[in-house]
Amino acid sequence: MRLLTNLEVAMELLEVFKALSNETRLQILQWLKNPEIHFPKPLHGDIHEDGVCVSDIHKKVGLSQSTVSLYLSMLQNAGLIRAKRVGQWTYYKRDEENIKK
Repeated sequence: MRLLTNLEVAMELLEVFKALSNETRLQILQWLKNPEIHFPKPLHGDIHEDGVCVSDIHKKVGLSQSTVSLYLSMLQNAGLIRAKRVGQWTYYKRDEENIKK
Protein backbone atom coordinates (compact mmCIF):
# COMPACT_ATOMS: atom_id res chain seq x y z
CA MET A 1 0.00 0.00 0.00
CA ARG A 2 1.48 3.31 -1.11
CA LEU A 3 1.52 6.22 1.32
CA LEU A 4 0.17 9.52 0.05
CA THR A 5 2.39 12.57 0.04
CA ASN A 6 1.33 15.73 1.85
CA LEU A 7 0.53 17.32 -1.51
CA GLU A 8 -1.69 14.39 -2.55
CA VAL A 9 -3.56 14.51 0.76
CA ALA A 10 -3.99 18.27 0.41
CA MET A 11 -5.34 17.88 -3.14
CA GLU A 12 -7.83 15.21 -1.99
CA LEU A 13 -9.02 17.47 0.83
CA LEU A 14 -9.34 20.36 -1.61
CA GLU A 15 -11.71 18.27 -3.76
CA VAL A 16 -13.82 17.46 -0.71
CA PHE A 17 -13.98 21.09 0.41
CA LYS A 18 -14.89 22.25 -3.09
CA ALA A 19 -17.66 19.66 -3.30
CA LEU A 20 -19.06 20.67 0.10
CA SER A 21 -18.80 24.42 -0.54
CA ASN A 22 -22.12 24.51 -2.39
CA GLU A 23 -25.38 24.39 -0.44
CA THR A 24 -27.15 22.21 -3.03
CA ARG A 25 -24.33 19.65 -3.18
CA LEU A 26 -24.29 19.54 0.60
CA GLN A 27 -28.06 19.04 0.60
CA ILE A 28 -27.81 16.17 -1.91
CA LEU A 29 -25.24 14.47 0.30
CA GLN A 30 -27.53 14.92 3.31
CA TRP A 31 -30.55 13.54 1.42
CA LEU A 32 -28.55 10.48 0.38
CA LYS A 33 -27.78 9.75 4.03
CA ASN A 34 -31.44 8.75 4.53
CA PRO A 35 -32.71 8.18 1.00
CA GLU A 36 -35.91 6.40 2.05
CA ILE A 37 -37.09 9.63 3.70
CA HIS A 38 -36.21 11.98 0.85
CA PHE A 39 -36.82 9.98 -2.34
CA PRO A 40 -39.56 7.72 -3.73
CA LYS A 41 -39.15 3.97 -3.40
CA PRO A 42 -37.53 2.61 -6.59
CA LEU A 43 -39.57 0.36 -8.86
CA HIS A 44 -36.62 -2.05 -9.14
CA GLY A 45 -33.80 -2.77 -6.75
CA ASP A 46 -33.12 -1.53 -3.26
CA ILE A 47 -32.62 2.14 -2.40
CA HIS A 48 -29.91 1.30 0.17
CA GLU A 49 -28.10 -1.27 -1.95
CA ASP A 50 -28.35 0.40 -5.37
CA GLY A 51 -28.84 4.05 -4.45
CA VAL A 52 -31.11 6.76 -5.78
CA CYS A 53 -31.82 7.21 -9.49
CA VAL A 54 -30.34 10.37 -10.97
CA SER A 55 -33.78 11.35 -12.29
CA ASP A 56 -35.20 11.37 -8.74
CA ILE A 57 -32.30 13.53 -7.53
CA HIS A 58 -32.84 15.87 -10.48
CA LYS A 59 -36.56 16.23 -9.69
CA LYS A 60 -35.90 16.97 -6.03
CA VAL A 61 -33.12 19.50 -6.65
CA GLY A 62 -35.10 21.41 -9.27
CA LEU A 63 -32.09 22.56 -11.28
CA SER A 64 -31.15 21.73 -14.86
CA GLN A 65 -30.11 18.17 -15.61
CA SER A 66 -26.63 19.33 -16.62
CA THR A 67 -26.15 21.21 -13.33
CA VAL A 68 -27.28 18.22 -11.28
CA SER A 69 -24.95 15.95 -13.26
CA LEU A 70 -22.05 18.33 -12.62
CA TYR A 71 -22.85 18.45 -8.90
CA LEU A 72 -23.03 14.65 -8.67
CA SER A 73 -19.77 14.36 -10.59
CA MET A 74 -18.06 16.72 -8.15
CA LEU A 75 -19.33 14.73 -5.17
CA GLN A 76 -18.19 11.50 -6.82
CA ASN A 77 -14.73 12.88 -7.67
CA ALA A 78 -14.37 13.95 -4.04
CA GLY A 79 -15.10 10.36 -2.97
CA LEU A 80 -18.31 11.27 -1.16
CA ILE A 81 -20.72 9.29 -3.34
CA ARG A 82 -20.58 6.27 -5.65
CA ALA A 83 -22.37 5.72 -8.93
CA LYS A 84 -23.86 2.47 -10.24
CA ARG A 85 -25.15 2.00 -13.78
CA VAL A 86 -28.26 -0.13 -14.18
CA GLY A 87 -29.29 -0.25 -17.83
CA GLN A 88 -29.74 3.33 -19.00
CA TRP A 89 -29.98 4.76 -15.48
CA THR A 90 -27.34 5.82 -12.98
CA TYR A 91 -27.92 5.40 -9.27
CA TYR A 92 -26.05 7.30 -6.56
CA LYS A 93 -25.38 6.54 -2.93
CA ARG A 94 -23.08 7.87 -0.26
CA ASP A 95 -19.65 6.27 0.07
CA GLU A 96 -19.82 5.90 3.85
CA GLU A 97 -16.49 4.09 4.04
CA ASN A 98 -14.69 6.93 2.29
CA ILE A 99 -16.59 9.61 4.23
CA LYS A 100 -15.35 8.10 7.52
CA LYS A 101 -11.70 8.57 6.48
